[in-house]
Amino acid sequence: MCIIFFKFDPRPVSKNAYRLILAANRDEFYHRLSKRADFWGTNNEILSGLDMEEGKEGGTWLGISTRGKLAALTNYLQPRLDRDARGRGELAAHFLTNDIDSLSYLKKISTEGHLYNGFNLITADLSTAKGDVMCYYGNRGQPEPIVLTPGIYGLSNALLDTPWRKLSFGKRLFQEIVEQSQTLSKDALIAQLLSVLNNEEAQLPDPAIVEQGQEYVQPILNKYAAVCVRCPDYGTRTNTIILVDTDGQVTFAERSMLDEDPTRWETSTHEFRLQS
Repeated sequence: MCIIFFKFDPRPVSKNAYRLILAANRDEFYHRLSKRADFWGTNNEILSGLDMEEGKEGGTWLGISTRGKLAALTNYLQPRLDRDARGRGELAAHFLTNDIDSLSYLKKISTEGHLYNGFNLITADLSTAKGDVMCYYGNRGQPEPIVLTPGIYGLSNALLDTPWRKLSFGKRLFQEIVEQSQTLSKDALIAQLLSVLNNEEAQLPDPAIVEQGQEYVQPILNKYAAVCVRCPDYGTRTNTIILVDTDGQVTFAERSMLDEDPTRWETSTHEFRLQS
């Protein structure tokens, strides 16, 4: 389970506004091997965490490049997985490492969606000079990807903006903070967004999750039904905030669990200016 909230405003009226505010949780088994966010790629131009699970090394769930390419991935909750399907993390990594634009990439992926278990993929081309474009495709939804209009969105483990109670709850908290973002310092904005991502209030009952997950999710629904998932060996391992201002300055803050211990965390921040 994962959750992403984002505000997309490619042409903000105020110089103090942000073109993109994104807040995301990665939920995973605590023991699954991964690398925390750092720069990688041919010219160290890509910033993301990396999956190091055997057979799926190099995949990622969320990343951005200095050239303005951004990808964010969530799995689609389904009762049974095809163990022979391709690793979904490659979908985001391949976009970040190639020159193809976001819409063309998702159109290509839409013809290959049957090769993967259920997923949602956000891709973006952020260009200070040309203007920003964000697109979405989910292989359990419509056959064609869509170009997103400016606005506030939420994505969990159903299709974009599916009103699971935890998504609607978290999106409302996110929107309240976004509406204050121009009056907050960057550090205060990040702190408030992290507080949303770490909210453990279960939003029950939620028949939509039960119906989609069937018997798979029922035994631990009260844990899955919160923005921050916390189970004994599975849950929220990473909080990520991405801010892009009007000048193309990017702030990437990551709060990561240490040593499979939900009581120990470390926060790191990377900043750079988009080259596009």
